[in-house]
Amino acid sequence: MSLDLRVDRSSPVPLYFQLSQQLEAAIEQGSLTPGSLLGNEIELAARLGLSRPTVRQAIQSLVDKGLLVRRRGVGTQVVHSQVKRPLELSSLYDDLEAAGQRPATKVLVNTVVPASAAVAAALGVPEGGDVQRIERLRLAHGEPMAYLINHLPPGLLDLDTGRLEETGLYRLMRAAGITLHSARQSIGARGATATEGERLAEAEGAPLLTMQRTTFDDTGRPVEFGDHAYRPSRYSFEFQLLVRP
Repeated sequence: MSLDLRVDRSSPVPLYFQLSQQLEAAIEQGSLTPGSLLGNEIELAARLGLSRPTVRQAIQSLVDKGLLVRRRGVGTQVVHSQVKRPLELSSLYDDLEAAGQRPATKVLVNTVVPASAAVAAALGVPEGGDVQRIERLRLAHGEPMAYLINHLPPGLLDLDTGRLEETGLYRLMRAAGITLHSARQSIGARGATATEGERLAEAEGAPLLTMQRTTFDDTGRPVEFGDHAYRPSRYSFEFQLLVRP
């Protein structure tokens, strides 16, 4: 690891925090790439003139954030930076690709089911009528990041499981001639269910970010209702706020 790491002993900022901030910035900027190994704590402490507990505390703070992982027999390794998703009508697959996160998808369910009341209201179909249900696990660098449940109106497009594992849902919709125009979206947080915890490698009850989105085409027709859960250590939403004139 050839990083220019420095600590300012005259600063009121704790030394461990100074070090953790520099390491986090290196990960975010790509100087420390996923899979990179940090030098061991003894070497890092000696190089910076810090105590081992100080270095250990800095590293642990980044482990807690999900940016580093300790692997037995390997050492401390960079996982990946957190994806900061802009609030615009884009797919998670495209956002991950743009962030250099090497997305992968595992399709868990791809079938026709009766529409629940919530799904029927979102898609404008009769309750109990047929809708397409897709459940997917989205991964980045082999780590689970999001558990995605989507419902689509019947007959909208052919959702081949193989294609869903190769690319994003919105890309398939656009390729089928569907023009995505707008969406209504809400963001929240709650504890993970047992199923979500198992699929996202989190404990049951662990905090998750959630998003519900109804997407409309250029004719105003609802074409997709998504109910997604994200690991907050891997993912955040970014807002741009404007002052009302």
